[in-house]
Amino acid sequence: MTTLVEFLNESLLLPLHRYSYEECRATADWLLAQMNVRPLVGIVCGSGLGGLAEMLKDQVAFNYKDIPNFPQSTVHGHAGRLVFGTLKGKPCVCMQGRFHLYEGYPIQKITLPMRIFKLLGVETVILTNAAGGLNQDYRVGDVMILKDHLNMPGFAGNNPLAGPNDERFGVRFPCMSDAYDRDLQQLAFDVGAELGYSDFLRKGVYCVLGGPSFETIAECRMLHKLGADAVGMSTVHEVIVARHCGMRVFALSLITNQAVMDYESEEKANHEEVLETGRLRAEQLERLVSNMVMRIEHNSDENINLY
Repeated sequence: MTTLVEFLNESLLLPLHRYSYEECRATADWLLAQMNVRPLVGIVCGSGLGGLAEMLKDQVAFNYKDIPNFPQSTVHGHAGRLVFGTLKGKPCVCMQGRFHLYEGYPIQKITLPMRIFKLLGVETVILTNAAGGLNQDYRVGDVMILKDHLNMPGFAGNNPLAGPNDERFGVRFPCMSDAYDRDLQQLAFDVGAELGYSDFLRKGVYCVLGGPSFETIAECRMLHKLGADAVGMSTVHEVIVARHCGMRVFALSLITNQAVMDYESEEKANHEEVLETGRLRAEQLERLVSNMVMRIEHNSDENINLY
């Protein structure tokens, strides 16, 4: 008879075993069977930034609900589609909407797409998000290029790499001091300067929290003192898995609201403001990302038509 301890151990470990390498491989093969190219760039669209996917040429799109093993996005502003196509001549796959801890998914499930990206042939991942500005020099509408992160759920042991490690994806203890590719950061600033965006491009540290409630004033003050320039509810978990899989990572945050750190303030964070700021800055972000994609060099550029 199963003891209570055994039952609890099995229940707690169940999410960690949910997606094996073989299951991820099956999902990737299902997708590849319906296309004739492998994507080299994987793009994840944050709240209000799904227009990036619409820029892809020769689109082949799948609703998340139709993809084997794939989670479903439940957040307004996240369309819930996986879109394949070319961007400035580069084969890409774009997630039009992502998954979050606050939707109730285990962390291994919300990061599953990164493993699928790897098995599809993706070499570079571009992640976008909407975030609250903690740095007092930031303004609403600024774009922060991530140079580092604070993983608050990870401090409590909620890490997407917890559980048995499969060496076919990556090593047991991956390095995170180089999580955000420095060459891609520089490329973003170079492209931004050429496009005339330098006045709203920043570089900083992103802090992830679990959500879905926005931060209290005390929490914002604490995070700012810890060195965070912006705060949000996504991206970091995906970065960890993408780096574990050996993909290069670039990430940016659109500062959609200024975090409240003054008890006398009447300001309140809200999701509608996030979406509106995304809408206003969307065209410039699309131009920035597409020009970056055009100039990213890949090991497989000469051999992209593998299927």
